[in-house]
Amino acid sequence: MQIANRQPESQTHRSQSWFIAGTALLLSLRQAFGAKGPHPCTETDYYYEYTECDSTGSRWRVAIPQSHGSCIGLPEPVRGTECTFSCEAGEFLEMSAQECTQCAAGTYSLGSGIRFDDWETIPTGFSSLATYLDNGPHGDDSTACNSSSWFPQGSYLESNRDECTVSLIYAVHLKKPGSVSFDYQYPDGNLFFVFFVQNDQCQEMDQTADKKWLKLTSHGEWAKHTVNLNSGTNILYWRTAGVLMGAKVVKPVLLKNVHIEGVAYASECFPCKPGTFSQTPGSSSCQPCPRDTHSGHGASSCTPCNTTTLYAPEGSAECKARPPCSKKDYFQIHTPCDLEGKTQVTYRWVEPQICLVGVPGAETLPPSGDREACPPCNPGFYNNDTATCSPCPPGTFSDGVKACESCPAGTEPAVGYQYKWWNVLPASMKTSCFNVGNSKCDGMNGWEVAGDHIRSGAGGSDNDYLILNLHVPGFKPPTSGTEFGRISFEFEMVCSADCELYFMMDVNRKSTRVVASWEGSKVRQSYTHIMTKNASMSYTWAFQRTNQASDVRQNVNNVARIYSISVSNAVDGVSSKCRACALLSQPSGSLCVPCPPGHYIHTHTSQCTECPPNTHLTSHSTLGPEACKPCGPSSKSNKEHSMCYSDCVFSYSENNVSLSFDYSSLGSVGTLMNGPSFTSKGTKYYHIFNISLCGGEGRRAVCTDNVTDLSSADSQKDTGEPANAVETLVCQSTIIPSSGQGFHTALSSQSISLADTFLGATVALTLDGVKARPDLFPQTTNKVPDVNFFYRSLEVTSSCDKGRNVVVTLRCNPDRSTQGELTVPSQCPAGTCDGCTFHFLWESLGACPQCTSTDYHQIEGACKGGLQDTLYVWTEPKRCVGGVSLPAMKIWPCESMDFLVKMGATIGAFTAALLFSITCYFWKKNKRLEFKYSKLVMSSNKECELPGADSCAVMEGEENEGEMEDEVVYSKKTSLIRKLKAIASRGNRRSYENVQLNSSQSNGLVWG
Repeated sequence: MQIANRQPESQTHRSQSWFIAGTALLLSLRQAFGAKGPHPCTETDYYYEYTECDSTGSRWRVAIPQSHGSCIGLPEPVRGTECTFSCEAGEFLEMSAQECTQCAAGTYSLGSGIRFDDWETIPTGFSSLATYLDNGPHGDDSTACNSSSWFPQGSYLESNRDECTVSLIYAVHLKKPGSVSFDYQYPDGNLFFVFFVQNDQCQEMDQTADKKWLKLTSHGEWAKHTVNLNSGTNILYWRTAGVLMGAKVVKPVLLKNVHIEGVAYASECFPCKPGTFSQTPGSSSCQPCPRDTHSGHGASSCTPCNTTTLYAPEGSAECKARPPCSKKDYFQIHTPCDLEGKTQVTYRWVEPQICLVGVPGAETLPPSGDREACPPCNPGFYNNDTATCSPCPPGTFSDGVKACESCPAGTEPAVGYQYKWWNVLPASMKTSCFNVGNSKCDGMNGWEVAGDHIRSGAGGSDNDYLILNLHVPGFKPPTSGTEFGRISFEFEMVCSADCELYFMMDVNRKSTRVVASWEGSKVRQSYTHIMTKNASMSYTWAFQRTNQASDVRQNVNNVARIYSISVSNAVDGVSSKCRACALLSQPSGSLCVPCPPGHYIHTHTSQCTECPPNTHLTSHSTLGPEACKPCGPSSKSNKEHSMCYSDCVFSYSENNVSLSFDYSSLGSVGTLMNGPSFTSKGTKYYHIFNISLCGGEGRRAVCTDNVTDLSSADSQKDTGEPANAVETLVCQSTIIPSSGQGFHTALSSQSISLADTFLGATVALTLDGVKARPDLFPQTTNKVPDVNFFYRSLEVTSSCDKGRNVVVTLRCNPDRSTQGELTVPSQCPAGTCDGCTFHFLWESLGACPQCTSTDYHQIEGACKGGLQDTLYVWTEPKRCVGGVSLPAMKIWPCESMDFLVKMGATIGAFTAALLFSITCYFWKKNKRLEFKYSKLVMSSNKECELPGADSCAVMEGEENEGEMEDEVVYSKKTSLIRKLKAIASRGNRRSYENVQLNSSQSNGLVWG
């Protein structure tokens, strides 16, 4: 209670409760051990700690026993320093006096910070957590990532190389705002690398994109990353995840020198790790021991090794025995040319020499070779009777053998570099050796000249980077189109391990990127890269025998050889030949002038002449119109004649049928995301394709990496373009969904150009060696032909020695929208079946031909009120778009159907009445004849004799009637038609006879 009474009244209730509980515990301990007589506490029985800071920023210093209840009489709590108090670097807080004290020799302190630079094991407080995301067909394999982790490699940590998501986690509590910084290497974009901070509620701290996503580094380059931290609990995450879409193994992320500022105080100094020392008190860091010395834990100086039999690399914790010399310990070189123009092959020990020569089993240096004549100078150089080659003066040229000569009139030197003889390293090149884990090869030559080639050097260990660099300050104006220059080199690789050769490029000393790489043994071959922008360039070749951690040199027979390197159009280059140039237009002019873009040099006049329309310029080195190549079918050239493009218009004619297409409604760029696909371990990913169907340079497709370009603001600011964006005609990016690797946003990476040249558009299946594959897509009964757009990439890759090709097939489909839909072959979901030619089908209403008058027909309406309508409708199914419009409905005068009906009815009624009248007339006349004849017969029977001749004769006017009576008598039972027929035949007779009739004849005729 006495301690509690001493507390100021301003203390919070929490502090009072703590001291009351502490006092009660102290009294109980005194009562419990008072009878046994425990010894009074000494400084070795306890240590000091600070309590948690209260709301006023105050804290108390309390003594904590080393062993509970071992002594009595602990010092009473006293007010501590302010919570934000900290010591300077090289000091620590001595808790007894609560004062800053200098660190002793052999130790160091960061003051208010902590540093982790010893990675023999993962330090206390760090943890490595691997997760396998269940998002693919292999998601049930929960043990797939058990072996994935961050691995300590002595001086650095190495990340995983697989597709597992691995997080390196460290939690730190800061008493004041601070920061964290670390060095890292991130050479491979196939591995995602992100750093973020969470608080104790697992809420991610606000970070700008350039602080979260780490920038790619060149091979062997360490970059530093710093992030500010808030006071309180900060949980640091270094997270990696690979995306393997082939057999290629990703390069790991390397991490070292983690430094955290903002801790309240350092209560003690840290001892120097083995291999380092701090000689003076108050050190903030430890220095590595020099070569052939060593040190132990907490050393203030380094101990020399017995160099007769022992050696030690820089920063060694112990000395090692010198082994007998072997063939791995020496290498051959070609000596520089002497004054007599001679050179010879000699052998030298790898420096520093650690092997022993005069011991059993040791190799000796082979004897030097015979002196031989030096190789000639490289083209563009000459030998003026000295041991060195000098560049030819400006305006002259040389093949390296002859003296320099001036270019003839009408020509100019074709400047550049052409290195094919390697007696000495050219002045524009340099070589070095670098290792991320040690300094054994520092100062060594990474490459050695060897007469007709330059080869990789011995190095200090197998995972050294052997560097060869060529600097080009810039290029002259383009020699053809947009080509400022090109670099070509011829090389080969002989490897028994997982060696790799990288070809890298640094633009304006801003960022280095890998242009191409080759793994394993490679036969002698050449590679060319074209420069389309004028800038200061640094080209680097880096050879590594293995990317596995190694501290020894074993695979010395694994070598890379470069036979020749040539760079065209370099501003500071030399000339090996002359080329034709354009002259001034004045008659007396003989001064060469550069031709404007799109102009060629006329053969006879040597004047600049513009290329014809719809042609593109291939090279100024070709004279005459042959330098201008025609664009492909249905394409035209831009104003500078540097490229050909489609203007979205296509025409086709066959069998007197002409079709016109206008693809401008499809939009400037088409986009397709196909998938999902899964890697071997089940990581889900998509491929997104952007296609620029038509248009010039202003309508190109762009694919951007949102992972590695976010921290490249400086490069983007300088160039005006995204640092990791690909702008071309057809490009591809790989998309990892936000849930795919434990990241909070979808990732876009691995953007590549599939095509940068438009070859043309045609209904044919082949164009310039590129073949369309209609069998890869569903067949159609559509009578409108498919139109194929052919593209090509001029950039050669390791798998496509002739570059990539793209075929986009446009198909008219009225059931699709105007924008339509892009698809890839079902049997080749990546868009390509061979890795080099990509096929796409674009079905769209906008791909249908323009409508013409043959695509509609007319329908005539009924005539009403003397007017008739004519309506025009599209022929179904409609397979056209745009073009002509349907004509408006037309109204024509016509004769009404009511009038015709009335006229027909009148004519029909009249005809019927006429027929009826005629029938009645003949029927009445027939009855009269029958009556007369019956009467005559009856009178003859009554008198039993025939009448006289005078009474039987036909009277005048009754000629026809007599004939009708005879006919009727003999045809009494016939029809009316037969009667009429008989009457007609009777009327044709010209003579008549009077027949004498008797009663017997009459009876026979009438009744018989």
